[in-house]
This record gives sequence, structure tokens and C-alpha cells, in this order.
Amino acid sequence: MAAPSAAVHVVAGVIRDARGRVLLTRRTEGRDLAGLWEFPGGKREPGETAEAALARELREELGIEAEVGAALIDVPQAYPHKRLRLDVREIRAWRGHARGREGQALAWVPLHKLASYAMPPADRPVVAALLQPPHYLVTPEPADERTWLAGLERALAGGIARVQLRARGADPARWPRLAERAVALCREAGAEVLVNGDAALAGALGVGLHLRAAQLRECRARPVPAQFALAASCHDEAELRAAQALGCDFAVLGAVRPTASHPGAAGIGWDGFAALREHVSLPLYAIGGLGPGDVAEARRHGAQGIAAIRGLWPQ
Repeated sequence: MAAPSAAVHVVAGVIRDARGRVLLTRRTEGRDLAGLWEFPGGKREPGETAEAALARELREELGIEAEVGAALIDVPQAYPHKRLRLDVREIRAWRGHARGREGQALAWVPLHKLASYAMPPADRPVVAALLQPPHYLVTPEPADERTWLAGLERALAGGIARVQLRARGADPARWPRLAERAVALCREAGAEVLVNGDAALAGALGVGLHLRAAQLRECRARPVPAQFALAASCHDEAELRAAQALGCDFAVLGAVRPTASHPGAAGIGWDGFAALREHVSLPLYAIGGLGPGDVAEARRHGAQGIAAIRGLWPQ
């Protein structure tokens, strides 16, 4: 059965207590996805602003008065019989005693344990937005090793916390040693690191693996152990579904805008990105002609953040 064209606008809040724990509510029996945990909120009614709708829902469901703050992420998600847009806001402050006024169970969850709670597909990217980096640096080709390492060190010092080591044109005899030095820099800075396309090298270095789209299409089983990150480059719905089925921890989707590396190729645009985003619950980075200033726009279309080479590499 085809999903209806209009998306239901649902608002939800990230509510924290004095210990920094986040409130989740459990969907009650008789509802879709009963038993799963979600960020509290509900449907926006005609004529309401998102802020007013969220404040009303939290008052009705939890008995609290909430001050709605900044947007966190806006997740489009297609379900078998409906399309949903989950508009998630930070709650700046709240008053009252939170309780399940509709019979729903509540849980105050430490940030690092959020991912262990079973959630509806639309809520999963929200957890990633709270816990994972908004920037995914893809390294440029290392024309000069010393300069390249210095650039990586500057990027890490500037706050980059997730890195893909990509050097498809590098000397195969020299790349493993250079990658080892890069991994050491990332570890010293506390950044997560993945190697592009080479499962053997990723295993030897004890880091994650980023699959190219062609590799993803051929992969039938997760090529790295679960304790190491697995990501993939995707360009269409089939690749996104393959990445999710394989157990990727996140994926990169694009190109959103035309890029210098693919002259003449039109980007999918933000609407195209959001339309593809609906089909999976993976955290997604938007890529293609983007930089740090595009993170807010990316999150308005369901992205975790942005991935880039030039846009994130120190000049």
C-alpha cells in the first residue's frame, strides 16, 4: 500500500534532569510500535506553531511546563502506512514533576545508554544527533606526507572528532605507514577514525572501515567486528537500504550540491536528500559542496551533519 503524500508533523523534546539524564517515554499497548521508547511529544495541530504544540503535548502527557529551545534535528521517516516528520527540540527549562499521565512508563536515561533502548526508526537518528559528531572529515590526497599530517593535526585541534582516512592515489607501499601515523594522531585527540575501502588495513590498525558504494553493493556480511565502526557511501535508496541491512553504524549520502570532483553532475539537493532519508533510520551525513556552516540546514533535512574534504580540511 502506498504511503500518503502528506507527512504527519510530530514534535518531540529532549528533556534533561539535573544529572544530565534524558527522559524517554514508552509507547503504550494499542498504539503503533507499542513497547518502544521515544522522545516525548506528539502531533502538531493545525494552526499551532511547533513550539506551542510541544509545550502543550508535554503538559498533557507529562504534567510539566516546558520552555522550548533550539532545534536539534528534523527527521523525515516513511512507515508502511504513513509518512512522519519528527521535529525535535531541546527543552531549555521545565517545571513540575514529570509523570506518565496517559499510563506510559518513563525512564531517565544517561546519554551513553540511550542507544541501548529499542526505539521507533524516526527516533534513532535523534540519539546520534545527541551523541555523535556533526562533522565527518574525509582526508584529501597526501601529496606531501609532512604537510598532510600537519593538516590533519590542525583539523583535530579544531574539534574534528570523526575522520575517514582516504588516499586512493597514495603509494600503496607508503600508505599503511602514513595511515598508522594518522591513526596515532586521531587517537591522541580522542577522534574516531575509519579507513576508506581497505578492510585488511582497518583490521591491522584496529580502526573502523568506510565502504565505497561499489564495495557496499557486493558485501554480504559485516566486514569488521562490531566494536569497530562501519560506514558506507550511498547515492540512492537501494544503497541506503543495503547499508542498513549490513549493520552500518552510519552512512554518507549525496552529493547534495555540485562539486569540483564531479564537474557537471547535478546534486540531489536538500529535498532529494530528505526524500531518500525517509527510507532508513541510519544516522546520515550529507556530502557534496558543504561546510561547517551547513550543519543547521543539514539537520533540518534529517542529517546527522556534514561530511567533506575541502570544507573541513584546514586551508
